[in-house]
Amino acid sequence: MNRRDIHRIATLALAAGITAGIQAAPAAAQGKAMEKCYGVAKAGENDCAAGPGTSCSGTSTRDYQGNAWKLVEKGSCEKIETPKGKGSLTPIER
Repeated sequence: MNRRDIHRIATLALAAGITAGIQAAPAAAQGKAMEKCYGVAKAGENDCAAGPGTSCSGTSTRDYQGNAWKLVEKGSCEKIETPKGKGSLTPIER
């Protein structure tokens, strides 16, 4: 295999990865109105904002952590019940 062949294979692999990523995009990226909902994610399943010492997505350390959010359908956050209380549109103490 020469460099040109390797480059073509790499380009195809990149394109396939991008296509797969688009197909697996979260609902927010697919046009649904979404909102950040704090305190509803299970440990390690948050979308972002998990507090000091964390980097972002998937970094919450406990279930229903109050400073970690998950994207949910707009208007549903405060209706979500967890064992620790309802979801919140702002970070909560837990």
